[in-house]
Amino acid sequence: MDDKKAIDIRIINLKNIKNSITDYFVLATGNSNVHIDAIADGVQVDVYKKYKERPWKKEGLENSEWILIDFVNVVAHIFDENKRDLYNLENLWGDGIIKEFNTKK
Repeated sequence: MDDKKAIDIRIINLKNIKNSITDYFVLATGNSNVHIDAIADGVQVDVYKKYKERPWKKEGLENSEWILIDFVNVVAHIFDENKRDLYNLENLWGDGIIKEFNTKK
């Protein structure tokens, strides 16, 4: 995500949350539909190169306002700013450990 210049990357550790649907959420924001698509494509390429894993499920590719890429243990969410503010997953899953990702400079 960082390589594609995603904004406000955060990792939510959900391992200690009872009945959590995954171990980690990785959240990021893109500044346009094209940017969101590029981030999502980059995630899939990088994960495959490093771990030989393909997503179990993908959603939101039609409108690129919120793309979800489910790798089972890790779920990536790439939002536009409005959708990220609206759904506010950091607050919804606030019992998890939230870590801001420090981007390369």
